[in-house]
Amino acid sequence: MGNEETNQSLKLFIVLSRAYRAINENVNKLIHTYGLNPTEFAVLELLYHKGDQPLQQIGGKILLASGSITYVVDKLEEKGYLKRVACPTDRRVTFASITDSGKEMIETIFPSHEQRIHELMTELSAEEKDTVIQLVKRLGLSASGKQL
Repeated sequence: MGNEETNQSLKLFIVLSRAYRAINENVNKLIHTYGLNPTEFAVLELLYHKGDQPLQQIGGKILLASGSITYVVDKLEEKGYLKRVACPTDRRVTFASITDSGKEMIETIFPSHEQRIHELMTELSAEEKDTVIQLVKRLGLSASGKQL
């Protein structure tokens, strides 16, 4: 592999990283206006769209270290957006369950969140988005040792 190709790979890494950071910061500003941090929003959104989740599995689903989940769940519970529910069949398992107040919060935020993401992506045509999705997915799968 030539030095030029290595430099191109490094440049791609930097461009992807900067784009992700810029998009993420923009989206997170909106989430903060509702008094949530991005991780709290991700947990609420997961529970809203996927239903009750075992606490032990939330971290893997939103890409968060398991030690941080307890803290985030505590914060959301204090705000009244979720509650812990004991598993009726296995007392070692506790579920996080979104409350009516949590559902209201997500239903208030999500349309704006979705619209903000769409606005940030309008720089690309639908065809370009499809191409980027395929290419970045391929990179991600390759980096994780998986295949399409």
